[in-house]
Amino acid sequence: MKFSHKLSDGVHILAYVNIYHDGDLSSQAIADSIESNPSLIRRLMSKLVKAGLLNSQPGTIAPALARPAAEISLLDIYHAVEDNQQLLHVDEKTNPKCIVGGNIQETLDKVYEGIQSETEVAMQKVSLQELIDDILVREQRKVTE
Repeated sequence: MKFSHKLSDGVHILAYVNIYHDGDLSSQAIADSIESNPSLIRRLMSKLVKAGLLNSQPGTIAPALARPAAEISLLDIYHAVEDNQQLLHVDEKTNPKCIVGGNIQETLDKVYEGIQSETEVAMQKVSLQELIDDILVREQRKVTE
């Protein structure tokens, strides 16, 4: 099973831009932090710009948060970077002649919709600022140990 890291990388980009606002904000520097490649970073940054979470001007290396980190939720970032907004997916190819195969999609669709809704409510409550604060606290602990 392949897992998407787009949300994690989107949070990473925004946190990096906020924390290193006076430093090197090139896609290469951010890619080095994520251990990815600059073209992936540019694609994700483009999505963040389109979603109104990041400001960037062509020809300059000065991205900035489009609004305060406290006003950007984890759900905002998720909606910006994930192509498929559904967390869970039902296998659509099952045997309709089987009791399980003929009913599993509708059964799981109902459950998955509830999980999706609850998750989105929880994600809306987590701000980028909370995540940045946690990153900085964890770094400070490392420095003082």
